[in-house]
This record gives sequence, structure tokens and C-alpha cells, in this order.
Amino acid sequence: MTQLGGTKIKKRPYILGIFTFVVFCILWITFETAYIQAFDQRAFELLYGNKFITRFHHLGETNFIFTVAVILCIMIWIRKKDYRLIGFVIFSVGGGYGLYQLLKRLIERPRPDRADQFSTFSFPSGHAVHGLLYLFTIAYVLNRLYNFNKASLIIWMATVILTLLIGISRITEARHFASDVMAGWSLGYSWFMLCLWFYIRSKKIKRSENNHSET
Repeated sequence: MTQLGGTKIKKRPYILGIFTFVVFCILWITFETAYIQAFDQRAFELLYGNKFITRFHHLGETNFIFTVAVILCIMIWIRKKDYRLIGFVIFSVGGGYGLYQLLKRLIERPRPDRADQFSTFSFPSGHAVHGLLYLFTIAYVLNRLYNFNKASLIIWMATVILTLLIGISRITEARHFASDVMAGWSLGYSWFMLCLWFYIRSKKIKRSENNHSET
């Protein structure tokens, strides 16, 4: 099996995707418990007001993310004309946006009690979900388009670091609870792996059909 940037993928990331979905469900069920609320309060006291981390929230804004996704689709079309890969980007980034918006309205957890707080709901954190999805999607697509090989590890490390900073920025601004952010990362990774599984599956089916047509 090749690394995550290839057309094949090891089983371990899939298993992790199942695990992170379980984590999301547990956080959904338990975010009103005293233990999770104590965890949220501790994270707030530790991180609130960190101006350096707060700046990273701009990388998780919806308009910016969709702009990047459109540019990524154009790059795929110009370089490979791989419409399945374009579909993967659309389902990962666009579908993930619709998923977390639906869950926010379904769960209806109020945001932290702040005077200038938004009127939208808190669980899961959209920045955490969407930030992970578009960054992981960029990393995967770039590795598919350019075959970075050794540089692939550096790309994925930078991706993970930026994902963490975008999510944590919502705690430093008191826009979300820490459990919202953890749930967002968990849901985002699970959705990314599901979209990736469908993409790789469709590639295998197409390859099989081509092989049959040649015989």
C-alpha cells in the first residue's frame, strides 16, 4: 500500500476514521456532563486571549475555504481532467459544510456566554470541521497531482499543525467550547475518510471496467 497521497490507502487511517466518529458521538452524548464542562472550562482558562493563535481563525472562514476549493478544482481540471477527483473535493468540502450545518441545527448547543457572541449554535465547531476537511483535501490532491514523494510527509505535518491552530483559535476567541472543537476535528476526519473511500472505490471500479473492455 502507498501513503495517503496515493490512489491506495492503508487500513489504519480507515480504522482511525471509525474511531474518530465514535469520539464525535461520545462528545455529542456527553457535552452537558460535569466532566466535559470542567474540561471546557480548563481549556478556556489555558487558551483564552492567545493573540497569535487567534489570527489563524481567518484560514477557517467559509468564504476563504470555498474559494480555495474552487481553485483546487480548476487545478485538477487543468492538470489531469480527473472529474472523480473534482467530485471528491466537492463532496469533502461542500458536503462537509452541509453536514456540520445540519448537525448544529439538530443539536442546538448554545455558544459560550459572551456579550458579543454569535447567534448560531456551537456543536460541532464549523472551523474545526471545515478547516480539517479543506486542508486535508488540499494535501491529498496536491500529492495526487505532483507526486511529492519525500516532501509528502512535510506537507501532511504542516496540514495537521494548521488544522490544530484553526480549531484552537475558536477557543482563544471564546467562540466555541473545547469539546466543540474536538468534535469538529473528529467529525471532519471521519467525513474526509468516507469521501476518500468513495473516491478510491470509484477509481478501482473504473479501472476494472477498462480492463474488461480491453479483453
